[in-house]
Amino acid sequence: MRPLEPEVSYAPDEQPGQVKRTWYHTLGIVLFIVVCFEVGAFLIVFPWTPQWDANSLVSLFPGLRGVWGSSYFRGALSGLGLLNIFISFGEVSRLRRPRADKLKVSTL
Repeated sequence: MRPLEPEVSYAPDEQPGQVKRTWYHTLGIVLFIVVCFEVGAFLIVFPWTPQWDANSLVSLFPGLRGVWGSSYFRGALSGLGLLNIFISFGEVSRLRRPRADKLKVSTL
């Protein structure tokens, strides 16, 4: 004979599948958005500046100087920057979207 499992009762506005968004959760999302956007902007712009060729990382690995100066490599990094900015905009839209429990459901 198995022991009976306790019945859990939820408040009317609390459902087991829903998580309330707290202020620190929102702050974490905003910080993630800012970091993604800043990294993306950096990766788009920095490979095309004169400081890119004067980087000390190139002197550590002289065999990679050809790859480092390649326009294809710089373009790939700029593409990653665009991807970061796209991710940050996606997170902004997800943050602005109303929670599922706040949506009004129409019944016909």
